[in-house]
Amino acid sequence: MGRFDLVRRIAALDPEKDHLEIYQISSGQEFPWDYTRALEFALFRTYCVPSISKLLAATGEFRDRAQRRYDDTALLMAEMAAHGYDSDRGREALKVVNRAHGHYTISNDDMLYVLSTFVYDPIDWITRYGWRPLHSNEKLAAYFYYREVGRRMGIKDIPQTFPDFRNFKDSYEEKHFVYSDTNREIGEYTVGLFAGWFPGFARPAVRLGVRGMLDDRMLRAFGFEPAPAWVGALAGAGLKARAGALRFFPPRRESVLGRPKSNHTYPGYPTGYRPSDLGAPPPPDDLPEELRRPSRQDQGNIDMA
Repeated sequence: MGRFDLVRRIAALDPEKDHLEIYQISSGQEFPWDYTRALEFALFRTYCVPSISKLLAATGEFRDRAQRRYDDTALLMAEMAAHGYDSDRGREALKVVNRAHGHYTISNDDMLYVLSTFVYDPIDWITRYGWRPLHSNEKLAAYFYYREVGRRMGIKDIPQTFPDFRNFKDSYEEKHFVYSDTNREIGEYTVGLFAGWFPGFARPAVRLGVRGMLDDRMLRAFGFEPAPAWVGALAGAGLKARAGALRFFPPRRESVLGRPKSNHTYPGYPTGYRPSDLGAPPPPDDLPEELRRPSRQDQGNIDMA
């Protein structure tokens, strides 16, 4: 198999009808490391929205189980991508995600914004640091893939075109990326999570490097001091050097989706695990009522009142 055979396969497919196959090739074979890093920063980006960070801070999950929350999200999303959102494991993963969200009062726009980061943040990352440019079919397939995932999550009013969804994301960030104490709290927990993956002596450098990768709007929303300019420049140069070297690597013959090399919470996953073994616990008893979605029984009582 030649280095560019997979992108030729992608070019021959229909980005709407074949979006799952294209997404599987792109994220599981062509750019698996880049998708992982980009989706880490995509989730990080959503914590710049005070309504999102407020809920995360109130649950205490990032304070007490940041690594588990990261692993749950990564593995559940990988299950849908690896097997398809309508497969047995994909539907099971979606059920876990929907059950977790169903405990809380979350606006449709917040859900829609998070969904948009899963489409566009990997595209932006690979545009800057990928070993080759993304084919237009890959970009469109990512949109169509997450549009279907979003529909199955009950997200309403998903923009009907790729440019319209991008415009929604940009406008949402311009309006909602403002500083709050909970942004900073969740941001610090997340930087600590990233740093914790490295030996102790390297963690200060990792913390600095993460700040160097954040844009000005994110830095302001988190209240973080910018890293020196050379930090971001060095990180970017390293990523571009990696991309240059990868052009000479042979293509990946098998997808890595659903077969993570490591996670800290579920050793050996997926062996011995189902998607239903993942997911967040019920809300804490002290969760503010305005953040708690009424149960069906409670909702019925409200409706009859």
